[in-house]
Amino acid sequence: MSTSRDPSPWPTDKLTALRLGRRLVTEVAASGPGRRAFVDIRPVATTDDQNASREGWTRADRERTFQLKHWDYDADRIDGFDYDIGAILVKATAAIGESALTETLRAWELRPEQFLHPWQTADPQ
Repeated sequence: MSTSRDPSPWPTDKLTALRLGRRLVTEVAASGPGRRAFVDIRPVATTDDQNASREGWTRADRERTFQLKHWDYDADRIDGFDYDIGAILVKATAAIGESALTETLRAWELRPEQFLHPWQTADPQ
């Protein structure tokens, strides 16, 4: 899970994904019947990330800023092109650095191990 030099509560593969600027998602309880909800973590890209991408590589960063968003969707639209019709942004925040991200997840009553790569979920984004 974590190494002695990196005491993170994150599974290594997910922490690596975040450090490399990859998005993670988890499904959470929806607001009611006929709804589905997801929380996503999006690492914020910087100029250094854009420069690395132009050079053909991906930059790891332990001090990234992360955008967290909790969306609630109409379950009938989730697989379609118009998934955002009727979608509700429940809450959103930014966390600067991995420790702030972990604290934000605690405040939102989420655990790092709940998060998956987007393609492993039904998240429409």
